[in-house]
Amino acid sequence: MKKKIVIIPVIIIAIVLVLSAIVVTKPGEYKVIKQFGKIVRVEENDGSSYGLSFKVPFVQSETTISSKVTLSDLPASDVMTSDKKSMISDCFVLWRIEDPVKFIQKLSGSQQNAESRISSNVYNALKNVISSLTQEEVISGRDGELAEQLTKSLGTNLETYGIKVEKIETKMLDLPDENKEAVYNRMISERNNIAASYTAQGEQQAQEIKNDTNEKVTVLLAQAQKEADTIVAAGEAEYMKILSDAYNDSSKADFYSFVRQLDAVKATLKDGENTIVLDKDSPIAEIFY
Repeated sequence: MKKKIVIIPVIIIAIVLVLSAIVVTKPGEYKVIKQFGKIVRVEENDGSSYGLSFKVPFVQSETTISSKVTLSDLPASDVMTSDKKSMISDCFVLWRIEDPVKFIQKLSGSQQNAESRISSNVYNALKNVISSLTQEEVISGRDGELAEQLTKSLGTNLETYGIKVEKIETKMLDLPDENKEAVYNRMISERNNIAASYTAQGEQQAQEIKNDTNEKVTVLLAQAQKEADTIVAAGEAEYMKILSDAYNDSSKADFYSFVRQLDAVKATLKDGENTIVLDKDSPIAEIFY
């Protein structure tokens, strides 16, 4: 019985010592092992193992630091463009802790301290970038160019604190309310000028097309008229040839003269008249003899 009483506490103490010595590092976190307040090593689980390690019980302690990407929403701030136009910027940053040792040493392992430092550095980078651009360049750079310039301007400043910035994006980059109307009116005026320029170019091109078409039509009409005159001339020539042939033959000439006289009689009978009075010496009267 006495042995059992002695063994049970020993087992309990052994279990406590083993549990105190085990360090479990989950994916997405660091385990910082300290001894008497000094960092002796850092454990990280990349997902390829169970993340089990050991420390000296009661002598060494562990601190958990997240290695996951964190989103920090920075407060909106006023910035000034190179053409002295005020704008309001609202950004967010995606970042993670890359070096937990520096993070603890420089920022005491506090996420609040980290976000404060990130906000200050990003604002300085934003101010430097915006101050080198005109308002129009800032607005046109919203499709990704501005974010690239911000990341480049930020550089490696935050690596001193063990922080790696993955991405900087602007949620809003707008004008102060008191400036919006003037800027919008200027933009509308510029767009109207561009539209007027396009309209003038279109009208000039339309006139050139009309002039070219009219010239082609004139040429075609002249060619058609020339061909028509040629055909008429050929027809008249053929007509005169037929007449000439008719008058050269006495039998045909008499018949042709007879037909012409009948046509003359027909021409005199108008408006339903069916009576004609001729002098006996009239050449037309001869056809009725």
